Amino acid sequence: MRRVVITGIGVVSPIGIGAEAFWRKLLDKQMGVRRIASFDPSGFGAQVGGEVPDFKIAQEVPKSYRKATKVMSRDIELAVLAAKDAFASAKLRSKADAEADGGAMDFEPSRFGCNIGAGLISAELNELTYAFDQARRGPGSDQIDWGKWGREGMQQLTPLWMLKYLPNMLASHVTIIHGLTGPSNNITSAEASGHLSIGEAFRTIQRGDADYAIAGSAESKVNPMGLMRQQLLGRLSATSNDHPAEAVRPFDAAAAGTAVAEGGALLILEELETAKRRGATVYAELAGFAARQDPHDPVLPEPDGRSYAAACRAALMEAGVGPEDVDAVVPHGLGIPSHDSSELFGLRSVFGDDLKRPVMCPIKAQIGSPAAGCAIDVAVAGLIVHTGKYPATVNTRNGSINVATEVREGQPQVVLTAIYGLGGQNAALVLRKV
Repeated sequence: MRRVVITGIGVVSPIGIGAEAFWRKLLDKQMGVRRIASFDPSGFGAQVGGEVPDFKIAQEVPKSYRKATKVMSRDIELAVLAAKDAFASAKLRSKADAEADGGAMDFEPSRFGCNIGAGLISAELNELTYAFDQARRGPGSDQIDWGKWGREGMQQLTPLWMLKYLPNMLASHVTIIHGLTGPSNNITSAEASGHLSIGEAFRTIQRGDADYAIAGSAESKVNPMGLMRQQLLGRLSATSNDHPAEAVRPFDAAAAGTAVAEGGALLILEELETAKRRGATVYAELAGFAARQDPHDPVLPEPDGRSYAAACRAALMEAGVGPEDVDAVVPHGLGIPSHDSSELFGLRSVFGDDLKRPVMCPIKAQIGSPAAGCAIDVAVAGLIVHTGKYPATVNTRNGSINVATEVREGQPQVVLTAIYGLGGQNAALVLRKV
């Protein structure tokens, strides 16, 4: 079986753009959850979230592609930005680099795959408001005439409107910009999208259908529709408005919910021998992957975390390691009491009395929940293996798990990261030192 390694990491997050800046600020315990500034959230119960620092997407793509940024939703922009960082991290010259300096790409495009997870992309309200206004049943009516919507309302939308909101467009733009023609796929499974996409790319390289792949996920929930959906599901910390930095408390007794966020991460995966031949920096080996479905409830995970635990066990088995070999765990850790309880039950099922030994590294307190963008967790796992540093855990007091109050250093060999998504998808990845 071909071995697969991570040779590039790109991150876009509320605490920094670029993997290097993100990792530095994560270790410094900087907080990215604050009152939402991109729109007025005062009509919502929860008014805090994790927003990515300002950037201009037109400045981040080749000149020949700038016109296409007009049909990029926020989610697409995040993926394009993460991809640029990932290619730079991997020191691979793609089509974007070749166009910029007239040089050549340094890989065969047909051997480079792409798997990017996405979520339910929320439309921008300023694009919908006038269209719906034209479809009212009558002047001042608060009801929509759907026949009128088809005849008149939809005509107010730009002809290319739909191209901004299709979840496959994240992968489409990334492959076009970088000239990738290998196997491509899109997975839309809420928070589990990133882990599942990385796992699919892992399998593609394992079976020999590609030598490289860019994989991960991105999403933004920091918009009125995204915030409203999460609020209606009862997932948000509504008591956090006065103290945003304390909004998300993973596995903590005072946890009251999570906070919406935006961001994502894309990894460059590469067949080990290919990476060796070009002298690439290897962050970690991707050694095991598994996915399981939780049929318990569309919104709530199984109380005993059995599907989560099953995914963890299967991923560890594929990697040829046991729970006793795991040095750190990057869990989902949303800060929603029922969800955290389920996750801990699952982890206890896997580790038993040994759960207090591996360092637990939840990161959502600092960045919020980027929904499908939770591939950031996998980036953290890779950076733990690569740097030997365990990030400190913020806002968590729980004596049943091993959390670091300050950054720890060591020689981690094996890191497990596992996730569950709204709707029941569970996935686990095992990373190890090469």
